[in-house]
Amino acid sequence: MRETGDRRIAPISFQVEESSATRAYLVHVGFRRRPGAVLGSESLILREEDERLEEAHGLALAIDLEVQGMISVILTKATPATLIGGGKVEEIAAELKELEVELVVVNASLTPVQQRNLERAWNAKVLDRTGLILEIFGRRARTREGRMQVELAHLTYQKSRLVRSWTHLERQRGGFGFLGGPGETQIEADRRVIQDRIVKIKVELEKVKRRRELHRENRRRVPYPIVALVGYTNAGKSTLFNQLTKAGVLAENMLFATLDPTMRQLKLPHGRMVILSDTVGFISELPTDLVAAFRATLEEVLEATFILHVRDISHPESDAQAADVLQVLTTLGLGEERRSHITEIWNKIDLLTPEDRAAVQNQAERRDDVILVSAVTGEGVPSLLAAVEHRLAEAAKTYSLSLKGEDGAALSWLYETGEVLERREAEDGSIALIVRVPAEKSEVLRSRYADALSAPVEMPMS
Repeated sequence: MRETGDRRIAPISFQVEESSATRAYLVHVGFRRRPGAVLGSESLILREEDERLEEAHGLALAIDLEVQGMISVILTKATPATLIGGGKVEEIAAELKELEVELVVVNASLTPVQQRNLERAWNAKVLDRTGLILEIFGRRARTREGRMQVELAHLTYQKSRLVRSWTHLERQRGGFGFLGGPGETQIEADRRVIQDRIVKIKVELEKVKRRRELHRENRRRVPYPIVALVGYTNAGKSTLFNQLTKAGVLAENMLFATLDPTMRQLKLPHGRMVILSDTVGFISELPTDLVAAFRATLEEVLEATFILHVRDISHPESDAQAADVLQVLTTLGLGEERRSHITEIWNKIDLLTPEDRAAVQNQAERRDDVILVSAVTGEGVPSLLAAVEHRLAEAAKTYSLSLKGEDGAALSWLYETGEVLERREAEDGSIALIVRVPAEKSEVLRSRYADALSAPVEMPMS
């Protein structure tokens, strides 16, 4: 049933593992007029909001909520006190009472005041989009670092909402004798405890960041380029990672199945080794606190030699999801000069209809930075590996140099670091070589073997 200003969806019923699952109701809030919206594009906006509602539904399922019903409320402007208008608040309140709902998930960012007012009006706990994503991240984090990152984001979020979270905040703790004064309020004490914990976690994460930097320095000494998988949550990164490396990483049809980054060595068709990195999935309106908390982890992406941007090309909002991923990468500090290091992997082609598949193939053929794959069936994976190898070869530099026959250390370094394309041994025992080394190793080679180098040479790509 459709009504002006909202799109109502029938109650959802599905199997849950626990009989005590929380009964929830989902309210998606969208806006009729977006910046830059084209006049007459209302049907497109409504379709986009329906997609966002479905995504929010997926987020709710990710923490096993028993969703009793959903509604999409389209606003012209926000109401300061409750975000949505009073009439709609009352209408939803009546439905919540009838459904006996314990939790309302609002797929939008709520201020602490809005959250408190809605809880009073609906007589139920209210969780906004940021809180919901934090709950998911809290369940998914497995490593100590991941748990610390989530806790930091959660505490930062909670600190601003103490006015909503506690019922005893007006009480004061008395001072000691006449020196104590009126004492500190409970809210001040709670905020101080949270702040102390935030400081402690930040110190620990700074140590993690330094360790990561040391690991990166060590990897720079090892001649293995890093290839990072990034993409919107549930785009199929972990499935592709498993297809390429046989690593057995958790890969499920759920949002944020992967939180803790995983790295594995991968052997390319012609024998070259790379390090493949699987990362946390991105999402639209990713909470700022989470981006900040996971910065140490996500900075691994910026250090990568190449970035493979995995897209679910079967998703109706694939283009919008791709834009959201690039926005997060830009926030992390990925500059324009690094955009050329990104190759798009259009995944899930096995889910396309023949007509859609033909259209997608036509699109891909017009671009030189797109590979079509199915991470589930393995289709397109050989082309992907060949493309990675070719990109690495393109970025490499080719040099001609002559070494003394007894300089075994130099010879070993060249074989480990790059590809020896040609080798000739002279009668005097010297060895003439043509080698191709990764771009990041060129400076090391030039400084270490300056006396042995001839001018760089042009070689065809193999």
